[in-house]
Amino acid sequence: MSEEKKGVLDGFRQFLMRGNVIELAVAVVIGAAFTNIVNSVVKGVINPVVGAFGTQNLDHYTYCLGTCAKNASGEVTDGIHILWGSVLSASLTFLITAAVVYFLMILPMNRYKERQVARAAKSAKEAGPPPATELELLAEIRDALLAQRGGPDSERVPSQHRK
Repeated sequence: MSEEKKGVLDGFRQFLMRGNVIELAVAVVIGAAFTNIVNSVVKGVINPVVGAFGTQNLDHYTYCLGTCAKNASGEVTDGIHILWGSVLSASLTFLITAAVVYFLMILPMNRYKERQVARAAKSAKEAGPPPATELELLAEIRDALLAQRGGPDSERVPSQHRK
């Protein structure tokens, strides 16, 4: 295998192993599973409620622009036939799906993340101040050496050591 193909395959493997790709795949699978549930809710609950005012099948709600003529099989032959009931059904399905995903997945996950951040902040607060950096330690050593020399200028850092 050539270096270029190996590099491309390694890059593709790294792309697939990123967290975002895995999360997206999980979201698609869960979304597909919720679609069946939501379709059942729309068909079994929403449509009968709408059916109290008319037909239970939202696809039967239509509007015709102009004069619509239907043939013997019920197909529109003249005019512009608008199926607004299908759009309403799809919109209801979308809204219910979005609500279920938000309230059953996103909201609990956000609360979990907030608790994790609060725990991390609490443990960082209890741990005390962060350890000194190497530069800070070197400055302390320099100041201690200057103080050991004594004299009136021991408190002042020489100008050649300043930055």
